[in-house]
Amino acid sequence: MRVPTTTYSEAFTNDLNSLRARQSALQQQATTGLRVTSASDDPAAMQNTLNFVADKTAAQQYNTNLTALQDRSNQIYNALSSLQTISSKIGENVTAAGGTSPNVTGIVADLNQLINNAVDLANTKDTATDTAIFGGTSGSTQPFVATRDSAGNVTAISYVGNNSINAAEIGKGATISVDVPGVNSTSSGARGVFADARSGADFFTNLIKLRDDIAAGNTSAVTGADTAAIRKDSDNLLYHISNVGATQTRLNLTATTLQNRLSALDKNISDSTSADMVQTLVQLSQAQNSYQAALQSGSKIMQLSILNYIQ
Repeated sequence: MRVPTTTYSEAFTNDLNSLRARQSALQQQATTGLRVTSASDDPAAMQNTLNFVADKTAAQQYNTNLTALQDRSNQIYNALSSLQTISSKIGENVTAAGGTSPNVTGIVADLNQLINNAVDLANTKDTATDTAIFGGTSGSTQPFVATRDSAGNVTAISYVGNNSINAAEIGKGATISVDVPGVNSTSSGARGVFADARSGADFFTNLIKLRDDIAAGNTSAVTGADTAAIRKDSDNLLYHISNVGATQTRLNLTATTLQNRLSALDKNISDSTSADMVQTLVQLSQAQNSYQAALQSGSKIMQLSILNYIQ
């Protein structure tokens, strides 16, 4: 009896191709460490991976925003701290001016220098964006412009910024602003650092008046209205320093949470696509053994079929 070898040969070839493909896939997993490299490998796992990658991309952008906000907030805090130092020195000059036989010339000179220092701080620029940190949203221009007399002393300060502030997204549906406008003469929005209608602060105007009253020997104004006005400026400054500190705390907490989220997403992506190397190597060994066994058994069967055919 003749054995039909064509049908067996086709089935044998198909089985070998299937074993070879299985062996190749496992070899690729062992080499790359990845179980899923295309949608056909595991559609559900690939969809999960794509979702995790999208979440990670968004989280990375939030992290970029946070880093920029933290840096800008630090610069604002440093400027405010320096301004607070100036405020303390102003207070020392007020005390000296109210003392016996004050050195009016020295005090006025010191106040002129403090005014110049404060103007420089008011026009501080963000080192990363080259925008004024106290200019509102019009930060590309110098927000505080000084008018000077023939001796170079400041006689007035004008603000050409605005009272709007930028905000950035730090999470899904969560935004925050670290900016503070230099001046806010309205009854809404963020409080101004150097002048604010609600708090009554008007740093430069009050400081210039204090200097002029000391120079004119107007002691009653210095110890009365000027001192009260300077105190409002100091209180407003303390408010801003405290507020920036609270904002920095929130930024730091959010950054920690976001870093944990990024780590979790990296793990999810890895778990979704990575191969279990121990299991992969075991399966690869089994696939190789099955392939070799199939070759050997197929060879024997084909030889027997040919002999039967000859008989």
